[in-house]
Amino acid sequence: MKKVYVGMSADLIHPGHLNIINEARKLGDVIIGLLTDKAIAGYKRLPYLTFEQRKVIMENIKGVTQVIPQDTLDYTDNLKLVKPDYVVHGDDWKTGIQKKTRDRVIATLQEWGGELVEIPYTKGISSTQINQNLKEIGTTPEIRMKRLGRLLEAKDIVRVIEAHSGLTGLIVEHTKIKVENQVREFDGMWASSLTDSTAKGKPDIEAVDLTSRLTNINDIMEVTTKPIIYDGDTGGKTEHFVFTVKSLERLGVSAIIIEDKVGLKKNSLFGTDVPQTQDSIENFCRKISAGKSAQVTNDFMIIARVESLILKKGMQDAVDRAKAYLKAGADGIMIHSKEKSPDEILQFCKEYQKFPDKGPLVAVPSSYNEIYEQELADAGVNIVIYANQLLRSAYPAMVATATSILEHGRSYESGQDSMPIKEILTLIPGGQ
Repeated sequence: MKKVYVGMSADLIHPGHLNIINEARKLGDVIIGLLTDKAIAGYKRLPYLTFEQRKVIMENIKGVTQVIPQDTLDYTDNLKLVKPDYVVHGDDWKTGIQKKTRDRVIATLQEWGGELVEIPYTKGISSTQINQNLKEIGTTPEIRMKRLGRLLEAKDIVRVIEAHSGLTGLIVEHTKIKVENQVREFDGMWASSLTDSTAKGKPDIEAVDLTSRLTNINDIMEVTTKPIIYDGDTGGKTEHFVFTVKSLERLGVSAIIIEDKVGLKKNSLFGTDVPQTQDSIENFCRKISAGKSAQVTNDFMIIARVESLILKKGMQDAVDRAKAYLKAGADGIMIHSKEKSPDEILQFCKEYQKFPDKGPLVAVPSSYNEIYEQELADAGVNIVIYANQLLRSAYPAMVATATSILEHGRSYESGQDSMPIKEILTLIPGGQ
């Protein structure tokens, strides 16, 4: 029998996929090159199903004789390994992101006289529409919580931005652009204590209690599916922190980040301009350990935020604390800085890469915002958090509108910078 290679994501299986496989069966033994999570996430969203789940499905489809992983969007390595007589694919990749992939497939097959067979696109089937329908159905706490871990395995850097309401959650959920034929979007949401407090007109001193903040998270979760990282400030008293962990885990939050400070919480970006006291290593480690003991699943993460650079304690103190926190059970480290230059962050990253055992590294480029995500990824950062940009951009826009109405005695002039009324009425699904 001749060998037929079919590359697939196979996340949302529909009749179009089955048609491709049926046509491939007519040519010989069908070998599925199943794209890994990393291969898929490199150019579009993370698949709903894990690689192993998708592999089981494909192995049980009639006509499939073998399923092997395809680690990149490029078929070349697998084709040289299998040396198929045919590659079968839908005819919808002649333009767009996969055109270069198609060209390389043709060139590689020529090395041994293989042939590309293209099947007409199955009309009436839209993966995009299926994906949209799934988003409207929503997700479960367990699936949402696991998603951050899957993203960390699949992507060089996980992109997170703050959401402080259901509306901002929808912005994070749906905003995406194409850059060099790749879909770029936010991977998750940051439940910031600063923006939660500011949206309620309160100072960022842990004045908004857990119950109120969980209500806000519920609002976001009702209309989104992406993972949430919770800004836990200092975590509060250790005895209280364990209940915070249980509450967040039960809701499906993926992680909490707590900072190693004690006393009245002051925003870190004040630095040493206001009194701020760093917790002892021993006490903060006890808090981390207590939180890890309280969680039920292995998926929830506790990430320790090191404030040494903020408080001018030096690089060695930051390194020593990070090592101690990881040893105490922290799943990852967030390193913070209020400097406009990223130099000390990059220096910490260099030291962090020397750790024998380390979890995900988180950076929040609020003050050193000229650095690019790729530079952080190259330095070893796994999660980048844009911690307050949506609220900060909304406030001046609302002030400008209010000022314009006062100035002109009418709302007409402010209309050019506002959404049309019809658009705001239909913005939310189900609003029509």
